[in-house]
Amino acid sequence: MGAWAYMLRCADGSYYTGSARNNDLAHRVAEHQAGAYPGYTSTRRPVELVWSEYFEQITEAIAAERK
Repeated sequence: MGAWAYMLRCADGSYYTGSARNNDLAHRVAEHQAGAYPGYTSTRRPVELVWSEYFEQITEAIAAERK
């Protein structure tokens, strides 16, 4: 089961990194865009996807997210 690591640029110029399992990247970015959950990006919208990479293992995606 694979996963995506991704980076968003927020409206204030800051960056946010995250990961999403399977093919849920578009859905996860849409959740950030909508402010679906309280947190870092919910007060810094709109966000823009600036980087993403698919990994075969979730542990690899999390490692890339933390770099």
